[in-house]
Formats: sequence, C-alpha cells, structure tokens
Amino acid sequence: MKRFDIIIIVLVVLISLASLGFLKLNSDKEYEKKYIEISVDGEIIKTIPFDDKSNNDEFTVKTKLGTNTISIKDGKVEIIEADCPDKLCVKDGPISQPGEILVCLPNKVVIEVKGDRKREVDDLSY
Repeated sequence: MKRFDIIIIVLVVLISLASLGFLKLNSDKEYEKKYIEISVDGEIIKTIPFDDKSNNDEFTVKTKLGTNTISIKDGKVEIIEADCPDKLCVKDGPISQPGEILVCLPNKVVIEVKGDRKREVDDLSY
C-alpha cells in the first residue's frame, strides 16, 4: 500500500466514527409510551402497553404451526418456550427498546417493541 492509500483509509474510518458519534448523541430516545405488538402471519393479534416496571405477564400464542410462550417481566419481553425445531427465538433473549424484534419463523410469530416519540412544535412544523 502506498502512503496515499493509508491516508484515505484513515479518513474514511474517522468520518465513519464521527458520523456514528453524532447519531448516538442526537438520537431521541424519549418516548411518550411504549407498547408491544404481537403478530402472527402478518396479522396483529395483540397490542400490549409496555413500560419498564409495571407489566409482569406470561401468556401463550397458539398458531396452526405451533405455540410460543411469551414472558413480559422487569421491562423486558422474551420468548421463553417454543415448539419450533431450532428454538432460535428462545435463544435470542429479551428485548426492551423500541425497534427491537423477536421472530419465530417456523411459527410465523413476530414480537416488536414500538414507541410513540415525544413531539415538540418547532419552526418547521408550525
């Protein structure tokens, strides 16, 4: 490698790190409310309000293809039992932040944490 190649690589890495840092610092992580959407085969079957401490629930989702046992505890959601052959959805572990998803492909079950962001009026939206 030539000296110019090394300079280009270092610049690309620095720009990438600076962009990542900017996005992390300016990301809006405040939500008015969070909720869990559970869907089977693309159809929403249950929506559950979700906050960090109040929900402690366990229930089973039965489909034509199998069953999944879902646990909501201590501000986290996880699939604790599934009758699918690979059990990857159980191994994924708990989720808690909006945008995170648990999927059981053999049973076509999708669990997603969603949130409504706090909105403020600014010059553009006024």
